[in-house]
Amino acid sequence: MEQKFVESLSSFLFEYDTPRMVLVRNKKVGLTFRLIQLVVLAYIIGWVFLYEKGYQSRDGIVSSVSVKLKGMTLTNVSGMGPHIWDAADYVFPPQGDSSFVVMTNFIITQGQKQGRCPENPEAGKCDEDSKCTEGKYLRGGQGIMTGKCVNFSSTVKTCEIFGWCPVEIDDFVPNPPLLLEAENFTLFIKNSITFPRFKVSRRNLVERVTKHYLRNCTYHKVRDPLCPVFELGYIVEESGQTFSALAQKGGVVGITISWDCDLDWSVKHCIPIYNFHGLYNDNNLSPGFNFRYAKYYRENGSDIRTLYKVFGIRFDILVNGKAGKFDIIPTMTTIGSGIGIFGVASVLCDLLLLHFLSKSDYYKQKKFKFAEQDSLKTGKEDAVSSSMCNLQGKENASS
Repeated sequence: MEQKFVESLSSFLFEYDTPRMVLVRNKKVGLTFRLIQLVVLAYIIGWVFLYEKGYQSRDGIVSSVSVKLKGMTLTNVSGMGPHIWDAADYVFPPQGDSSFVVMTNFIITQGQKQGRCPENPEAGKCDEDSKCTEGKYLRGGQGIMTGKCVNFSSTVKTCEIFGWCPVEIDDFVPNPPLLLEAENFTLFIKNSITFPRFKVSRRNLVERVTKHYLRNCTYHKVRDPLCPVFELGYIVEESGQTFSALAQKGGVVGITISWDCDLDWSVKHCIPIYNFHGLYNDNNLSPGFNFRYAKYYRENGSDIRTLYKVFGIRFDILVNGKAGKFDIIPTMTTIGSGIGIFGVASVLCDLLLLHFLSKSDYYKQKKFKFAEQDSLKTGKEDAVSSSMCNLQGKENASS
């Protein structure tokens, strides 16, 4: 038992076995084998290494965005008179976040104060007091019902409400938009990014953007692709929409800033790419983008407000990116995977050789060596007979 263990250990440590190789001289199989290897090699070099950069380690982006808008326009609305609008009036929210709204149109309701008045007919008409439940709120209504059905006009009756009166009437949206001049307003985007793994930080104010250039440039995808100052009209146009149509009832536009950086080269080649996308689908069901806000003041001891229904274009700035840099670990992993893929050529050629060619049986005999139980017994008997004959021959020779 001990001797068998020593022999097994010796065999494990000091012997090496290798697969049996069969050289097949067949033009079809040989050409197929080389073609498959060529395709695999092209895939590994062209796609995995050059396009996907499989020799690099990757890192995601951490980003911050701030914006500033500039522009001024004049309106002359009935009941409001001439009015100058600047960035403090038409940008919401005012702090310059990555998501903001530029007002392009509005409906104004002046002199509202809390009291009793007829509800807007759009919220629901009535013909008797029982249809107006006291203390309830109609969906789409502008106040709490008092329980009375009153005249809104000489022909229409609505529920009386307690709320901000007179109620807002927003049936007519001004066309053309009141702030159509917003098309020429400019947007200045400041974007700071970092790749934490590689300790690389960048801004969209890259080396080629100087103070003099920044003061005079306006973004154009061909002439000035690095300028961070954009005309709102150009942004909407590049998103595939028309500014005048979008400005009447509002909409949504996406601005994407993409950073795709190869840090094996100088960091100055890590620059942003801007793209614009229309996120607004015009249809008859709840079209556009709008919201309300109010300006309050006191008069004769009463709170009074001016209500604005604002139609505007919402801009969402989205930043995405990745960076890559040479790393030995992904390089070796990619090479190992590529070597493994080369085995596909042998598998496919074996299938062709052993199952589809006319001489497949002949090739099977050459490739595989079969050891069956009967043949083993016969081999042992032949070996015993041969040993007996040799022994008898030796005895006869000695006598």
